[in-house]
Amino acid sequence: MLAYRHAFHAGNHADVLKHTTLALVLRYMNQKDKPYRLIDTHAGAGGYSLEGRFAKKKGEFEQGILRLWQRDDLPEALADYVALVRQFNDDGKLRQYPGSPAIAQMLLRAQDQLRMFELHPTDHRILASYLGVLKGAEVFDTDGFDGLKGQVPPLTRRAVILTDPSYEGNGDYSRVVASLREAIGRFPEGVYVVWYPQVSKLEAAQLPKRLEALAPKGWLHARLTVQQPDSQGFGLAGSGMFIINPPFTLHAQMLVVLPYLTEVLGQYDGANYLLEQRSA
Repeated sequence: MLAYRHAFHAGNHADVLKHTTLALVLRYMNQKDKPYRLIDTHAGAGGYSLEGRFAKKKGEFEQGILRLWQRDDLPEALADYVALVRQFNDDGKLRQYPGSPAIAQMLLRAQDQLRMFELHPTDHRILASYLGVLKGAEVFDTDGFDGLKGQVPPLTRRAVILTDPSYEGNGDYSRVVASLREAIGRFPEGVYVVWYPQVSKLEAAQLPKRLEALAPKGWLHARLTVQQPDSQGFGLAGSGMFIINPPFTLHAQMLVVLPYLTEVLGQYDGANYLLEQRSA
């Protein structure tokens, strides 16, 4: 959806969950020397100012990354995630927030590839000037759902596919399922990482079950609920991550991360988490 700008939401609780999970997946992929490709189907601008008018309009980062910024009791996975955000801020102050492409760029090695799709003209221009010039990186101003089919399988048969659309456009939930079904048919061994919002929509509630049907070799589902919807049922109560072909280490790591995030990021007494998996 071309009207969507992630800058309004940068660094919120959903980004904390998404980027912690992404970092864990990429750290696992880095354990083998063989190159891999990261494909980001909805890349955004790559980085965001937390001092700009977009981020300050709702201050969502204050209930996300800011709550972790000065903690001295972070579990290992969250300490690693916060260290990456600190690396993105040269002076040690929380002024900027790295999007998924920037997190990836900090973790990918020289032999790995980064493929990014972004349709919004402003965000695409920022992303292309920031990361598009790097060796092994390419930025496309085409639809990521459609573009994914041309990126899998890579020659090395190793890849992580991150799909996190705004879900504000018509049919995004169905397009996630359709694009992944096609990609998995071409490249069943890929690691598919899907973020989704916890909102009062039937499609959001149904998405994990629909993704399960695409994952014959195993999956992991993590959900973090931090706040109640408003009286009309609107608002982002939380978010989830669904990983097809997850690293075997991920469940144990998330079993530490999720209770901590529930306690620290929870905004009401009913804050909770869900962690489930099925192995091949």
